[in-house]
Amino acid sequence: MKILVTGATGYIGKRIIPLLLDQGHTVFCAVRGKLRTEKKYSDEDNLHVIEADFLKSDTLKNIPKDIDAAYYLIHSMSNSVDRFHKMEEDCAINFKNYIETTNVKQVIYLSGITNDTKLSKHLLSRKNVEETLKSDHYALTVFKAGIIVGSGSASFEIIRDLVEKLPVMVAPKWLNTKTQPIGVRDVLAFLIKGLAKPELYNTSHDIFGTEIMTYKQMLLQFSEVRKLKRYIFTVPVMTPKLSSYWLYFVTSTSFKLASSLVNSMGIEIIGETSNINRLLNVQPMSYKEAVKFAFVKIEGNEIISSWKDAFINSRHKKQASTKYLKVPKYGCFIDIKERNVLDEKRTLDKIWAIGGENGWYYGTVLWKIRGFLDKMVGGIGLRRGRTNKTEIKIGDALDFWRVLLADKDEKRLILFAEMKLPGEAWLEFKVAKGKVYQRATFRPRGLWGRLYWYSVLPFHGFIFKGMINKLANA
Repeated sequence: MKILVTGATGYIGKRIIPLLLDQGHTVFCAVRGKLRTEKKYSDEDNLHVIEADFLKSDTLKNIPKDIDAAYYLIHSMSNSVDRFHKMEEDCAINFKNYIETTNVKQVIYLSGITNDTKLSKHLLSRKNVEETLKSDHYALTVFKAGIIVGSGSASFEIIRDLVEKLPVMVAPKWLNTKTQPIGVRDVLAFLIKGLAKPELYNTSHDIFGTEIMTYKQMLLQFSEVRKLKRYIFTVPVMTPKLSSYWLYFVTSTSFKLASSLVNSMGIEIIGETSNINRLLNVQPMSYKEAVKFAFVKIEGNEIISSWKDAFINSRHKKQASTKYLKVPKYGCFIDIKERNVLDEKRTLDKIWAIGGENGWYYGTVLWKIRGFLDKMVGGIGLRRGRTNKTEIKIGDALDFWRVLLADKDEKRLILFAEMKLPGEAWLEFKVAKGKVYQRATFRPRGLWGRLYWYSVLPFHGFIFKGMINKLANA
């Protein structure tokens, strides 16, 4: 079959594409910018990358008309609470209007469980998208999941941060809310096996794991898997805002995402039983099994996708989708350094492993202080780390940077700063003709931007000089 996958750079999208290819399908990935797709995609004969932004209906003409089915995996969890509902609705309307002009027979949509009478804004939006996608021209199949447990998922990483950092937790009362988590492997099994099944046309099914449990029980069972003794005490006095700050300061999530999660976590997410498990022959694993499988991937450094990499900051969407990427020069402060290298390959490998647990090779304490200060003013700090210890791709989160370009053939890496700044910043590395080049670029915003640059200049001189010396002698 010819299958369209939307949300192809997202957490589920990245994982479903190889499964569809393994089954012999031809896959069309719809992305905002081709630069964000993995380089290995160009080696796949049955994989085609299409630039399409579902907020802009005129860009959808690139999608072929002769596709047979489509996966709708577009979500806006991290966007502004005031805007995401409208954005999700606009995306669904534009998708539906165009897909109705194609040969598509089935659209599969992954949504959230929405059985509670009181729903969060995000779950209400998911429900609205489901209604919007219904059509007389194609069949809609909806799978509704709650908490998805897998390496790199937002819920998994938040629970991991809490369990591994806090021996004793004084936590909000919503930790007693009941939910029904499901392993990411099982979610993918439902999505794949639901394809081209006429009996599932125009139906909606809740998909969930084997246990109904509270968030507190999830944390405690997670700690059992990790062989850690943890104590949790819930208090009724934490407001949603305090709860959001609690998640924000302890975990790697952004404050906006923390706020969205807190608003959702006060609502029970319990699935309604149906015959879908028997119909598709999927027997979901337990929560503990899902956690164990996740750590198998983590320990093998085989994380396929991460929620951190799926989100791209609005300040540099344009840069991430530009065909020819150029770091600005005019109106910028620029620090350029170069060194002769002993071994180009070793230097390039070290550049490709920079950040996260590997650190920044020089002035580690200063990097940590900068991350702490960023966190104190509402930034993301260094908490995100990196998804893979040795590999890096366009769109990846890298501590408080975002990867805009990672081309090993050109021996060039460009990072864009996502920390709180009075301006915009880029950090670029390149290896060529026996030298390594390092360029830090800062485009200030107003007087404060210029004062900021001069105030950190002594530290930059110290850190950047030490860093390039370490890279040159890798």
